[in-house]
Amino acid sequence: MDELLSEKEQLEAIRSWWRENGRYIISGVVIGVGLLLGWNYWTSQKAESVLRASQIYESLANEVAAGNADAARSIAADLYDNYGSTVYARQARLAMARLFMDKGRDEDAANELEALLQSGGDSETAMVGRLRLARILLYQDKPQEAVDLLQGYSDTAFAGRYSETLGDAYAALGRSDDARDAYTLALADKPNAPTVNRTLVQMKINDLPRADAKVSAESPSEVSDVETSGQEDEAAEDEAAEDEADE
Repeated sequence: MDELLSEKEQLEAIRSWWRENGRYIISGVVIGVGLLLGWNYWTSQKAESVLRASQIYESLANEVAAGNADAARSIAADLYDNYGSTVYARQARLAMARLFMDKGRDEDAANELEALLQSGGDSETAMVGRLRLARILLYQDKPQEAVDLLQGYSDTAFAGRYSETLGDAYAALGRSDDARDAYTLALADKPNAPTVNRTLVQMKINDLPRADAKVSAESPSEVSDVETSGQEDEAAEDEAAEDEADE
């Protein structure tokens, strides 16, 4: 009997345990419910924010298609300020950069892409932005800045296009050997599913100055000295031959 508690004693033990631990249980339940409600509210707000951002981006796309730069810029500013963490804000940067280039506003386009790179975000959008910014820098006759922007990205899905653009930058700098190496890397990227125009890249390689073309860079006096020396040697040989014939 000592080992078995009576029903009254069991009930009293439960009451005692509840007095000691009940408030902790209630607090835990309240906290759990609060967290669950907060999570549901946050996800709901996030979903609404993404939906609203997509609607704004659709309006932006319409203005971009119509070529309305000022209207598009105003809409894009709303995305940047209020929905900057969404993919739509990053896509808006790309869209605005393209629109500005179509309008001949290359500096505005470069600013959009620089802001995209600074914002971070998903790597694919950033890689596209980096490539387009490099091409704008080449357009602006800033090949060294393009080189600095593209170096170190040879192991990405954009390796082929990066290498081709890097080759263009090296060629603009007169670094023919570096340009040839970069173009060769571009040709080696995914031969079964190339991301570059292989024929165009090969044409760029063929247009590069070759090492043996350096002879044409020698000064006329050096070439003349070589030719004169050769003529003197030939004259001496002819004179020796005539002396032998006289003997």
